[in-house]
Parts: sequence; structure tokens; C-alpha cells
Amino acid sequence: MPDLPTPKDAAEAALFSECWDAVLSYADLCTAGAAAATQLATEAFALGIRGVRAAGTGSARSSGRRSPRLPVIPLLLTAVRTTAAAWETGGQGDDLDPDLRLWLNSDKAARYTGPPLRRPIALRGLRDLQEADAALLWLAEVEALPRSVVARRLGLDPALVGEELDQVRGLFRDRCHRNHLDTPMDARCRSYARLLDAITRSPGADIPPDLSRHLATCVDCAEAAACLRPQGGGLPAALAGGVIGWGGLAYLERRRRAAEVRLGAGRPEAGDGESREPRTGADRARVIRGGLLVAAVMVSLLALATSMMPFGGTDNDAASADAPTDSSPVAAPRSSLPSLPSATPSPKSASPTPSATPKKPGGGKNSDPEPQGTTSTTASSAADPGRSAAATCEATYHLDNQWTDGFQATVTVTTADALDNWRVAWSFRDGQKVGQMWDASVSQSGSRVTATAADYNRAVPADGTITFGFLGSWQGRNSSPYDFTLNGRACGKS
Repeated sequence: MPDLPTPKDAAEAALFSECWDAVLSYADLCTAGAAAATQLATEAFALGIRGVRAAGTGSARSSGRRSPRLPVIPLLLTAVRTTAAAWETGGQGDDLDPDLRLWLNSDKAARYTGPPLRRPIALRGLRDLQEADAALLWLAEVEALPRSVVARRLGLDPALVGEELDQVRGLFRDRCHRNHLDTPMDARCRSYARLLDAITRSPGADIPPDLSRHLATCVDCAEAAACLRPQGGGLPAALAGGVIGWGGLAYLERRRRAAEVRLGAGRPEAGDGESREPRTGADRARVIRGGLLVAAVMVSLLALATSMMPFGGTDNDAASADAPTDSSPVAAPRSSLPSLPSATPSPKSASPTPSATPKKPGGGKNSDPEPQGTTSTTASSAADPGRSAAATCEATYHLDNQWTDGFQATVTVTTADALDNWRVAWSFRDGQKVGQMWDASVSQSGSRVTATAADYNRAVPADGTITFGFLGSWQGRNSSPYDFTLNGRACGKS
């Protein structure tokens, strides 16, 4: 962590540790490089912490007093946006993302500094909650933390946190409904306000066609609809987009990916009861791999012993002549490996037949206790002898969404080795261009794209997973990329 304000006590030190990752993640979205991201995050963090200290420690959940400010993480993220605006005004705009610069100079950014009744409904609704209620809603919906972690951070009973979250969702809905009615609106919007309230109170209710058409053209009413239906799945996006503003949806995706990586790698926060399950799965996988390795060694020894048996008469020679057909599925893939040693006749064979020669290399390779690569990796090695025979990584490319000239995709790479830094590269076939990327920084030269680790996700454990996403553009055709590498080494592609 860079040079941040000195914590006043242990509680504030824990707060710093919990919030820094979120601030750096959003700052990375807002800037054009890792160094600028760290600088922006540091300045914004210092600004936000001064605001937290000035407002005091906040009220307890049961005090009944309205919060004078946002909970800590949204407040710090707002400080990132405010600091970025100061950079743009002060001549440091070149370090910011070009799309953010356009947004900062648009009417969309003006909503956050204009009249309170014109500000996003989600922002106003979150401010109207008690601070601890707002923190519960944000941590569970936007940060995507497990409920046991949320309960520990806020000092709640883990058995009751789900019930309390449902209550807070209801409170947030009521605040947003009131704020929607308080928003200056024309007669048409006013006529739909009661209908919108009634429809969103019934989870299974269908939206009438005329209301649906209105929501497609009215930003304020569409924002209200997302906030008024907290069980419909749109609440996290409404919160992130309404409170943060630019990059809210990309930030939301980053936090969800980060939560998945923490749980998938078996590294949730200390004390989280859910952390044991991933570790148990990892232990089980290691036991299975160990068992398979032992079985492979036993089979290899048996094959080696069989290949060294003496061949006495014509019947034995005839049996040996059938051996290549039986063993060809095992020997064929290995014969294509560039590092395969040449076979030598067995001294115990009186007159080795041509069929005995391929059988012995097969036995020799099977006696090697090292685990073999996957089928897809072996095939790629045969096509390109210059590559390593056994890939230590597996890459998966998933096209999440696609529209007329753009798309969203996610890349997941599993590595067998522990890494202290990483760089994933691939090639496009059809001239696609990568625009915005999250959880990594991107560079592109022609068809070759390189994604480099962010400051907060450089370290990856053995058998860990690297995940990042991006937005891209395409024309004509949008086929999947190929030739994935991790730190310069070829990966298998699933």
C-alpha cells in the first residue's frame, strides 16, 4: 500500500486495509496506466479519509439518526471521481481515461454536483439510509462479499444478516420511491409514477406496454424502476451506476470477479467460515492427482515388464505382431513430442520384430512418473515443435455479449505454477480492437493483444486462476482469438 494517511487506531487501520483495494480498482478504471492509477487512488484515499474523519465515526444501526454521508467505500469512490475531475480541471487530464474525460465534461457529470433533487435516485436513496444500513446494502450488493464477511465487518449476527439485508432493501426501495416523487417531472412521468410503484411491488407482475415504452425513453423513470424492484437483479447495477457514475458497471464487474477469484483460490478473508470449502476442494484435487499419478506409475511398470519378456517361438512372434495395434493409442501421441528419445532394441529380445520397436518407447515413456499434458496441449505441441510439450496453463475465452459493432468478453487463465506477476497475450483473427479492460492493463499491436496484471492481482497461487474482462470492437466477423500465452509460454485453450 502506498504512502497513505497514518491510521489513528487499529479500527482505522483495518478500515484502510478493507477499502484500499476497492479504491485502487476504480482508480485503475479511471486512468490510462498503473502509475497514474496508484497516484489517483492515493490522492483520493487521503481526501476521502479526511471526509470520514470530519464526519465522525457515524451512528449505530439502532440510533434512528439519518446518516450525514455515504458509507465509507462509496464515499471513497466518490473521492476518486472528484479527484479525477480536479485533475481534468488542473491540466492532468492526459493521465485519465479518454472516455472519462468526455464524461466529466458532459451533463451526466453535472448531475452529481447540481441541484440535489436532480441527482441520481440511487445516490439519494443510499444517503437517506442510516450509515450502517447503507454499508450493509453496498457490501452485499456491489462489493459482492459473502454474507459471513459482511456480518463480521459490521458486527452483525451471521444467522440474521440475510433477514436484515431484506429489510434494508425494503427501506431503500421506500426512500427511492419518495425521492422519485420529489423529483421535478413533467405530467407524463407523474402519471406513470403510481403505476410504476404498484408494478414494482409485485415481483411477478408484467410491465404494461405503454409503461415499458416510457421507461425506454425516460432516464429518470428507468433509474427509479431499477431501484424500486430490489429483488429483480438490477439493484447492484442501479447502485453502482447511480452512486459512482462513470465506470460504475465496469467497477461492479470487477468486484464480482475479484470475489470469485478469492473464493475460487481458497483465499477468502481470515475468519470467514466459507473459506474452508474451497481449501477442502483443493486438497481433494491434490489427493486425486496423487492417486492418478501412482496408478500411472504402476501401469507403466507393468507395461515395461511385459515389453521385456523374451520372445521364444513363432506363437510369441505372432503375438508380438499384434502389439502395435493394441498399444497405438498410447504410443501415438507421445511419438509426436519433440523431446522423445530414440528407441533402442531390448537386449533380451532374441530377434526383435518391427512391432517390438514401437512398443519399447511406449513403455519407456509410461515409466516416467511426471504427469502428462492434456490432449489439446499435446496437439498444439505437435503442430508447433518449438513450443513446450506440456503446457502449464489453460486459457478460456468467453464472449459475454455482442452487438452491432462491439462486444464484451472474459478471459480466464488457470496456471499450474505460482506467479508473482503475469502477462497474458493472444491474437485476433478478424482485426478486433480492445477498448476498455478491467482487472488488467491492455496494449495492442496489430492483431496481438497483451493484458498485464494490475497492482492488486499480480500474485497468483499454484493452480490459481487469472480472470479479466474487456470491451472490444469488431467489423464483419468476430471469431474467437487464438495463440494464448502466459508470460511468454503457450497455453492450452479450452
